Amino acid sequence: MSFCRDCLRDVSDTAKRCAACNSPRLARHPQIGALTIAHVDCDAFYATIEKRDDPSLTDKPVIVGGGKRGVVAAACYVARTYGIRSAMPMFEAKRRCPDAVIIKPNMAKYVQVGREIRKAMVALTPLVEPLSIDEAFLDLTGTERLHGKSAAKVLSQFANQIERDFGITVSIGLSVNKFLAKIASDLDKPRGFAVLSQAEAIPFLATKPVGFIFGVGAVSAAKLAADGFRLVSDLQRADEHDLMRRYGEEGARLWRLARGLDARAVNPERDTKSISAETTFERDIGEFRPLEQYLWDLTERVSTRLKANSLAGTTVTLKLKSADFKIRTRARALGNPTQLASRIFAAGRDLLAHEIGETRYRLIGIGVSNLEDAVGDDFADLIDRRAAEAEHAMDHLRSKFGRNAVVKGLSLDED
Repeated sequence: MSFCRDCLRDVSDTAKRCAACNSPRLARHPQIGALTIAHVDCDAFYATIEKRDDPSLTDKPVIVGGGKRGVVAAACYVARTYGIRSAMPMFEAKRRCPDAVIIKPNMAKYVQVGREIRKAMVALTPLVEPLSIDEAFLDLTGTERLHGKSAAKVLSQFANQIERDFGITVSIGLSVNKFLAKIASDLDKPRGFAVLSQAEAIPFLATKPVGFIFGVGAVSAAKLAADGFRLVSDLQRADEHDLMRRYGEEGARLWRLARGLDARAVNPERDTKSISAETTFERDIGEFRPLEQYLWDLTERVSTRLKANSLAGTTVTLKLKSADFKIRTRARALGNPTQLASRIFAAGRDLLAHEIGETRYRLIGIGVSNLEDAVGDDFADLIDRRAAEAEHAMDHLRSKFGRNAVVKGLSLDED
């Protein structure tokens, strides 16, 4: 089966272009009409939004990230040709591409776009499992009658809608389960559409290193290699009981995934365990006031994400990394769940005050955990209704006029 990804008309299996609209973007696979599990991933999300909002950046290498000692949050596809990738230290990214345009992250803007895209996903199916601000699993099983077309065509139409309405592109992987769908979404980036069937899984995975399987990090891969399992094909040849004897339940998981078997359902109730933000300084800082200012900026980012996802939490955690790379974490339990920046910051600032002394820090972070839905008239932040209303009013102004439309002084947050 083949169809045009632009106009959705069926085309012959040998066609190179759509006869109706002349588009070369054709989707074809023997099982494309029957598969219903998808992974949707926005392409270079932060960087693409920045290019959308500033057309002069279209052909330039763009990096979204922190200062000299920060890390890359996102890199456009032009920047990636220089070997730049997410989480790379900024100094290395600048060394590889001195002419790159560096943009400080605007999380409020990204969250707003991500929220609108999420709404568009839910319009396709209630079975949407978010993985992050810019990616999710979708299960379109049983929706063909509702939409009058196959899941593959619905997803292609969705991709075109997102590009038209929001000025960004997505890549889609379609398969029989979540594991294979996520793999497929990486095969044709950017603006891609790839299909990976169960029958193709074993030969496709065979040549990959064991670290290709999600959840297998560097330490686990080294242990597996020491035991003779370097490639996925080594796991495919192994006996399931032998892997379980060696590694317990993890052995059974590896045996299944090596064969492309994944029974996990798309779960729209997937819990977010915590929401956090952190930043690395260009120089080590030991003084309270500048650390406090960084903490407020991070707190606002966390609060924005909590509100965007209608979440609130009861535990605030402060993270500090000292100049010698030792990490300190300090936590404070709140009496009631909150999503307000003022309450989160008050707890974080108090924790920070106890860590000021001779130590200098290269990183600070703040997070909120023990999350729950922040909906309904009994939501605890309504206890401080005036503070909540004032903060949400500021959020509304920022969403319309930019983050700097309202700047709140730290002195206003003192108890």
